[in-house]
Amino acid sequence: MSRSFDHADEDLWVFGYGSLMWRPDFIYEERLPARLVGLHRALCVYSFVHRGTPEKPGLVLGLDLGGACRGIAYRVDKARRAATLAYLREREQVNHVYREMMRAVTLNGAAEESRAQRVTALVYVVDRSHPQYAGRLDLNTQLHLVRQGFGRGGANRDYVLATVKEIEAQGCFDAKLHRLAEYLKGLHEAHSA
Repeated sequence: MSRSFDHADEDLWVFGYGSLMWRPDFIYEERLPARLVGLHRALCVYSFVHRGTPEKPGLVLGLDLGGACRGIAYRVDKARRAATLAYLREREQVNHVYREMMRAVTLNGAAEESRAQRVTALVYVVDRSHPQYAGRLDLNTQLHLVRQGFGRGGANRDYVLATVKEIEAQGCFDAKLHRLAEYLKGLHEAHSA
């Protein structure tokens, strides 16, 4: 499905908040820390393909309503815009659990001081009406799903730990994800609800 931003004659900014932070797999010109306001990173999507199966779903991140999110903004040359959009749609829209939209993000550490610090970036926001929307799950449920999840992208555990590692590399902390990561590493034992 073609969107109004598909054929714009300008560079494309893409905001990564999960695996796109540590495995973008597309060619970009610039990679900068960025902040998105009005949406937050949450383990709120049942994964049936990349990190789980319909029989044993995993749990992956989505941007959900409220709060703010620190992530990575990538600038893609306009000549690679169409190819990058095609790649991202194939990767992110397997089951159409995300809504593709453009949102303002604030860049940190721009190479040129004169450049505006806010750009409009492509983001993937969870569709709350989709059957794979998991909403807010308690820690034990998250832990169970992540431990069992394994899909064509590998183990769900590895996905969560790689995301936490990248968040830390940015000098940030995500309390819920860090707590889950501690349990996944065996630093704590979850209690039955």
